[in-house]
Amino acid sequence: MATFVIKDQAKNNGVINYKNDDEYMTPKYAWEQIKQFIPRNKIIWECFYGDGKSGEYLKQITGNEVIHTNTDFFEVNVGDILISNPPYSCKAKVFKRLQEIDKPFIMLVPVSTINKKYFLDYFGDKCEIIIPPKRIQFIKNGIQTTQSWFDVIYICYKMNLPKQINFIKNL
Repeated sequence: MATFVIKDQAKNNGVINYKNDDEYMTPKYAWEQIKQFIPRNKIIWECFYGDGKSGEYLKQITGNEVIHTNTDFFEVNVGDILISNPPYSCKAKVFKRLQEIDKPFIMLVPVSTINKKYFLDYFGDKCEIIIPPKRIQFIKNGIQTTQSWFDVIYICYKMNLPKQINFIKNL
């Protein structure tokens, strides 16, 4: 989950400060475990900036060109596929925008997302899922957490995965 900028003059000169709980960054191993599902020779847009490391990780892992700049996800549309860990406090708005963009994506979100009305309305049964082998320990203030209190999944769209539900075996 990452902070991001939205151009809205009514709020703090265009910057909206999201909940502190959105400041959990994705560890490199979370992207490494889905490497086999990420197509090569596609431009990846890591659309939520956070601490900036996620885009570096994706480039190292895939060798793909990665666009990862601190821009407004709701105003910009670049790359061939989107891969990110969006801010959880605004998932409904993020999935609405993903529907508008209509590009392939992989989003790392709490498993409960698949039960939300907004998700079902926007994507219903059009998505594929990748289930990690265990809970992901996110990074908070530069320190990897030792115990996550919720499970996450990778929700995918137009990724042409081998199955609709894909389990990652222990690495």
